[in-house]
Formats: sequence, structure tokens, C-alpha cells
Amino acid sequence: MSLKEVLQEDWKQALKAKDKFKTDTISMARAAILLVEKTDGEQLDDEQIFDVLAKEVKQRREAILEFEKGNRQDLIDKANAEIEILLGYLPQQLSEEEISGIVRQAVDEVGANSIGDMGKVMAIVVPRTKGRTDGRLVSQIVKQYLNK
Repeated sequence: MSLKEVLQEDWKQALKAKDKFKTDTISMARAAILLVEKTDGEQLDDEQIFDVLAKEVKQRREAILEFEKGNRQDLIDKANAEIEILLGYLPQQLSEEEISGIVRQAVDEVGANSIGDMGKVMAIVVPRTKGRTDGRLVSQIVKQYLNK
């Protein structure tokens, strides 16, 4: 069963269970996928759907930062709950230790020894962690590792 079909089935189940929040969250995700498909004129495979869902998670994480500035705990809670639902459709998220291991390996591969080599390291790390972690966390770990 494709990820798109899984989303459809989960949406139907949430609808039957009268879980309005989950139904709305899955509907937003499906709408984002449909928008990309219509824009590109092609059906998305699971990898491309992961990218769309990861982008949705990223948007919500960025929104949380703004909600914190505005002291809107209700919107922060809502965004966090949406993120939890969306993460259920993404591949298993990497731990900080796993990311550090990937960063260490990338640093060894390119022979990086200063913060000036961050771009080279990120070029290797990002494809290996795509859809399985937050890019800001990866960037932060790379910076910490190169500043040692």
C-alpha cells in the first residue's frame, strides 16, 4: 500500500471516529501533496511524499517559533499535535547520536577541519538524513563538531 493510500485510509478512519483534529491534519497533508502533483503534473511516489510531509513538519516548527514570540500557547500545542500526526507518516526520526555519527563520517570523508568546510559536510549529511530529521538540528550538530 502506498503512502498516499495509507493517508486516505487513515483519513477515512479518523472521519468515522469523528476525530476532527486528525481528519483536518491529514486533509491538510493530502492537500499539500495534491498541490505538488498538480503543479508538477505527475503522481508522487512515497519518497516525494516524504519530502512534502517533511516540508509540512518544517513549516509547523517554524510557526511554533513565531507563536512562542507571540505567547500563543494554544497555537503551539496545536502545531505540536499536528507535527506528531505527520511524523507518524515519515520514516523513523534519527536521534542526535545517530546524526552525530553521520556527521563524524562525513567530516572524515571530506577531511573537514574548520567551520569553513561546513558546506562540504552538509552536502554529504543532508541527503543521508533527508526526511528523518530537522535540518536545523543537523546544522547545529555540524557547527558544534567543526568548532571543536
